[in-house]
Amino acid sequence: MSFDESQYQTTLDFLYSFVDYSLTRQDRLAAANFNLTRMVQLMETLGNPQETYPVIHVAGTKGKGSTSAMIASVLEYQGYRVGLYTSPHMIDFVERIQINHKNISHECLVHITEKLKPAIAKIPELTTFEITTAIAMQAFADAKVDIAVLEVGLGGRLDSTNIVHPLVSVITSLSFDHMNVLGDTISQIATEKAGIIKQGRPVVLAPQDETPRKVVEMIANERSAPIYEVGRDLLFCAGPHTLEDQTVLLWKREDQDKMNRYLHDAQNSEWEPLRIKIPLLGYHQAQNTATAYAVIEEVRKSGLQVSDQAVEKGFASVQWPGRFEMINDDPIIMIDSAHNPDSALKLRLAMDDYLTDKEIVLVFGVSEDKDVRGIFSQLLPRVKFMVATQSSHPRAMQSEKLVELAQQSGCPAIATGDLPGALEAAFQIAGENSAIVVAGSVFVAGAAREEWPRVKQRLAVTKQN
Repeated sequence: MSFDESQYQTTLDFLYSFVDYSLTRQDRLAAANFNLTRMVQLMETLGNPQETYPVIHVAGTKGKGSTSAMIASVLEYQGYRVGLYTSPHMIDFVERIQINHKNISHECLVHITEKLKPAIAKIPELTTFEITTAIAMQAFADAKVDIAVLEVGLGGRLDSTNIVHPLVSVITSLSFDHMNVLGDTISQIATEKAGIIKQGRPVVLAPQDETPRKVVEMIANERSAPIYEVGRDLLFCAGPHTLEDQTVLLWKREDQDKMNRYLHDAQNSEWEPLRIKIPLLGYHQAQNTATAYAVIEEVRKSGLQVSDQAVEKGFASVQWPGRFEMINDDPIIMIDSAHNPDSALKLRLAMDDYLTDKEIVLVFGVSEDKDVRGIFSQLLPRVKFMVATQSSHPRAMQSEKLVELAQQSGCPAIATGDLPGALEAAFQIAGENSAIVVAGSVFVAGAAREEWPRVKQRLAVTKQN
């Protein structure tokens, strides 16, 4: 029987017919809605496919997607068959489930969903994310992956992915987000994220503020989980960078004296740090690189072979769109998915670093439950003009409300209805010394990436006429 593309939309309709907390206002979420009982039952009914391959499990507030993509890319270049599960998607739902950095096909999603329907029918109150996670785990088993990298959806302790016994647990940068579910303090959030740590399994921890670091260390010690800390055991700094790539320098703590001598006189040094080139921009991506490399070190300790060449090529070839990504060079257009104050700060630092002499026209759209004032406090002092937009996502904040909040912060702004219109408006506003930065939700970044070629073509036709 041939595949009909309409079956894909029917399958998406089926998946979205369940409770989908990604489409629910954050103030209507409750921690009580999240538990692992349903997920455990579902996977047991399926025969626990997630136990047929080793897993690297990645939690965190920011950087977990980029870090996951880096790890997967290195392992793929080593020759392993690698599953990668992330969320949300930018454009197409199947972006969430990749094997060797290729999305599973629409037909594959339909086939596995049909395969799972009898098990799904037996368990009441399943959520869209739980079912999607099960589909990913089944897809990886069916494809006989050698290893899978799973990104946590929300939190960690009660996240649907937290039924695995990972080769390595990874915790990236922690900050405030999803407080209605995870807690109002950074200690509570860190406790939830550290819930992925398993008895005796190694943990890689990205650089953290003191409070969350101590929480994670305490939980790791309680579970006899050896902890490898970036910033303590593995050190890094950002090296030369352009709008195409950047170099990250890495060295172990015991080599700090050698690093000091190298920095003092590199030409006469017999030792030099590891250099890794990545196409992802911003200092925060240097931190993510160090975290991903620390994971590879732990993978090597477990017995899996990963060559230095695979490390070099894997990092240099990593693909993770929509994170301070340049989609046009004249004028410069960067897209990013900064949607909380911490990621907004990282975006502003990246703008200061890479767009030093440029006036910034910001195209911005975000979900209504985000800390927009906090985001604007970081971004708007660097912005000349803001064009507000909104995606078709049910939780998108109205562009008129964004304009009101921007103007309260002293930033001139206008509202537009859709993303193509916002891009056209920004293009008209931008001067010769301007750069356009599209930021906010991942859906806005994704829409900009998809729509810009068409908008650019329309602008060129208008200019000719």
